[in-house]
Amino acid sequence: MSHARQHGRDQSPIRPYPHGLKCFRSPRARACAHWVAETPALPVLILCIIVSIDMAAGTGRIWLPLLATGPALAAATSRPRGVLGVGALAIALGASIAYRHDMALTPLALVLAALVTVTLAGTLASALRARRERVLAAVRSVAETAQHALLQPVPETVGPFQVAVRYSAAAAEARIGGDLYALVPTPHGVRMIVGDVRGKGLPAVGTAALVLGVFREAAYDEPELLDVVGRIERSLARNLGGDDFVTAVVAGCPEPGRLETVNCGHAPPLLIRGTEVTAVEPVHPAPPLGLRALSEDTPRLQVVPFDDGDQLLLYTDGVTEARDAGRAFYPLADGLTRSLRDGPDRTLAALHQDLLDHVGGRLHDDAALLLLRRPAAAQAGESAVVLPVADVDGATAA
Repeated sequence: MSHARQHGRDQSPIRPYPHGLKCFRSPRARACAHWVAETPALPVLILCIIVSIDMAAGTGRIWLPLLATGPALAAATSRPRGVLGVGALAIALGASIAYRHDMALTPLALVLAALVTVTLAGTLASALRARRERVLAAVRSVAETAQHALLQPVPETVGPFQVAVRYSAAAAEARIGGDLYALVPTPHGVRMIVGDVRGKGLPAVGTAALVLGVFREAAYDEPELLDVVGRIERSLARNLGGDDFVTAVVAGCPEPGRLETVNCGHAPPLLIRGTEVTAVEPVHPAPPLGLRALSEDTPRLQVVPFDDGDQLLLYTDGVTEARDAGRAFYPLADGLTRSLRDGPDRTLAALHQDLLDHVGGRLHDDAALLLLRRPAAAQAGESAVVLPVADVDGATAA
C-alpha cells in the first residue's frame, strides 16, 4: 500500500534503456541490443586480455582453455542472457584463435565443447541465483511489513514528550529480532515498554508480538501500571514454555513530574538530568515476565521524579553487551554522556554511531534504544527540584 501511495502519480513502467534503443526499429535488432547491453564488461575484458596475450605471444592453443573464465565469471555477476553473450563471444574467439594457428580439428572440438558446457552450466547457475535473489527480496519485503506491524513507528512527539527510537536486528537479512519496544498515549498518561525475549528467530518474534499486543491493550484499559504488568504476566504464563521468559521495563508518566517504572529482570533505565547520567536501579528486583511462578518476588512500582528537561533512556542488553575487538563491553553511560545533543533524535543518532564504532561497524545481537525527553520549561531561570528515587512504599533508592 505504501508503494502504491508513493508512486500513484507515475504509472508508466520504468524502462532500462529508454533512449538508447529507440534507434533499433526491428524487434530482432532491439533484442540484440538488449543482449549486448546485458553482457557484463569484466568477463568481456578478461576475454580481450587473453586474446591480446595470444596475439603478442603467438602460443595459440595454450590460452584457449582460459577462455572458459569469461562465462564462468559472468555466471556469478550477470543474468542468464549476459552469460550466454559472454559464452558466445568466448566460443567465437576460441574458433578464431584455433583457425589462426591451424589447430587440429579434434583438439578444437574438445575446447569448443568445454566452452559450450561451461556456458550452459553458467547460464543455469545464473538463473538459479536470480531466482534465489527474487525469493530473498520477497522475504525481506515480508520481514519489513512484519516489522512495521510489530514495532510500529514512534512519532517524534507523544503528548508533552519528545521521543526517539533506534532498533537494529542481529539477523540483518530478516530485519527483525526478539527485542521489543512500544510507546502509546493512554487516558492514564504516556506508557512505554522495552524488552528482550529469550532466544532468537521466529519463536522470539512470536513472543515479542504477544507481549506487545497485550501491552497495547492493557495500557489503555488498566489504570495502574502494575496491572498492565500483571496482564502481560498472565498471558505469557498461558502461552510460553517452561524455559522461555521476557525481561522488560514498563514505564508510565501519569502526571507531570512523576515517572513510574516496573523492572522485570531487565537492564536499569538511565535517567539524564543535564549532563548527569544515573542508572535507575530497581529497589525491589522482580523476575522476568513469564517466571513469576518460580519466584516469590513480585513486581513493585518505583517512582522517579521526572521534571522539565529530564530524559529517560530504555535499552536492551544488545547495547551493553556489545564488545569491541578487545572483548570490552560498551560503556553505555559514558557513551551517552558523549552523545548528548539538543534533541532525542540527534542524541540517539550520535549514540548509535558511537556504539557501531565501538563494535567495528556491525552488532551481533538485537539492540533497541528508546529515549524519552520532557522539554524544558519556557520560563527562564526555572530549575527542577531533584528528588531521590523512591518506590510506592516510600523506600529511598540507594
